[in-house]
Order: sequence, then structure tokens, then C-alpha cells
Amino acid sequence: MPSSAPLPDYTGLFDLSGKSAVVTGAGGILGRHFSAALASHGAALALVDIDGAAIEDLARALAGRHKAPIITLPCDLSEPAAVEDMIGSAAASLGGLDIVHNNAATKGESLEAMFAPAESYAPETWRQHMAVNLDGAFHVMRAAGALMLEQGRGGSIISTASIYGLLGADQRIYEGSNYMGMQINTPPSYAAAKAGLIGLTRYFAARWGGQGIRVNAIAPGGVESGQNQTFTERYSARVPMGRMARAEEIVGALVWLASDASTYVTGQVISVDGGLTAW
Repeated sequence: MPSSAPLPDYTGLFDLSGKSAVVTGAGGILGRHFSAALASHGAALALVDIDGAAIEDLARALAGRHKAPIITLPCDLSEPAAVEDMIGSAAASLGGLDIVHNNAATKGESLEAMFAPAESYAPETWRQHMAVNLDGAFHVMRAAGALMLEQGRGGSIISTASIYGLLGADQRIYEGSNYMGMQINTPPSYAAAKAGLIGLTRYFAARWGGQGIRVNAIAPGGVESGQNQTFTERYSARVPMGRMARAEEIVGALVWLASDASTYVTGQVISVDGGLTAW
């Protein structure tokens, strides 16, 4: 027989009011949208990026639209001690820590080196990328998880992975494809770092699940960000929805994973890819 208990009111499931969040890589293409989305739903924010000017500009833009506190914390995520200080400062300034979005990534010192053929990929370029894109992500997860365990109130840690942490890149897409006037591909360091992030997501989800700390990842598909028409057309032909993503289309998954709408979701990789991984 149906229960006679009244049904809950679900209108506040995505409300982040009273929660505090760290967003790394906040000054980047997606990071700005991710930060705006969390602020729009009421979260207090610590904007983190190695580019201090970028997050100061973002903080000013968001402060005029949202009431919750917004602070900026420049940080080099490749330095473990700096990451621990950043997490501690965020929690001290915002009254604890409930949400951490592990979003930062670096292109290294040279786009030309980043897009070099895998067969001649420079070890120093590999290390530059991994020091932030995987090592730095681990430093953030470790420090945030330790703090959340100490707080004893759970939390949500979300990483920005990629479809290329799940799939091999179709090299046919890249023939004649350019980004900012440069021939592009998917670097091996990028694929390895994103696959590693997915592994860390599952590891920490299993380790911390009993303490109420949820750990998940978002795997965006290709996002429009200055690629040439050849790339856009070839990539879009691989996608059931027939197009690339817009940056604002990725943020809903983050808000869901950050909010009480996903309290029984952990260890998952949510592909936001227009159906690419369905083929």
C-alpha cells in the first residue's frame, strides 16, 4: 500500500546557500563558468588560480551579482605545501569547506611543445603538465579530504576529467585541425592525466564514502574555444548531437554533483559529451 507520509519538497535540492566551495583553475575558460554557476546557487567561493589577476577580475564580476563571500587565493598547485596552505586558508576564511572542484590544468610553457608528436614528446613537457594536471589534483584531493575528515560533516569533491580519460583520441579528427593558428592533437600527457584523475576519483570515493565525502568526476566532450572549422566539423561528425559543447552546457553536472541532489552518488564519471561515448 502507498505510504501515508507526506512527500518531501524538492525545490531546494540544488540550493548551495550556506556551503563553501573551492574552484581551482577558476580563471580559465571553463573555470569562470563553473565558478559563476556555484555562486549563482548560493555558495561562498574561494577562487584559485596561478594567475592572480584573472581571479581578481572574476571575483569583481561575480561580487556584483551574488551576496555570498568570494575570496581569491593565487596558488601553484604543483607545490604540495602551497596547496595545503590554500585549502586551510579557504576553510578559515569561509567557515569550513563543503565543495572542492578540482578543475585546474596547464598547457605548460609552450603550445608548440604541448602539441608535439607523441613519438618525440619531450620529457620536460610531460613533467610540466603532470605536475599540475595530475600531481596537483592529487595534492588538492588529499588536502581537501583530510580537512573534510577533520570537520566531520562530509563534503563533495569533483574533478574535471575528459572524454580522453575514457577514450583514445580519433587521430582522423586532427588532420588539418588548428587551434590559435597551430596544428593540434591530443597530447599524451593530457590523456594520461585525465585517466589518472578518474582513477583517483574512484580510489578516494571508495576510501572516504563511509565518512560522507563523495568524490566524482565530470568528463566534458569537446568545447568550442577557438578551434578552426575543420576541427569543429570533423569532431561534430563523431557526436550523436552533431556539434561541440558550449562552455555553459557543462556547469549543470557540476552543480548537481556539488548539491544535495546527488547525495547517493560517488565514484562516478559523468560524461557531458553530446552522446560521443554512446557510440
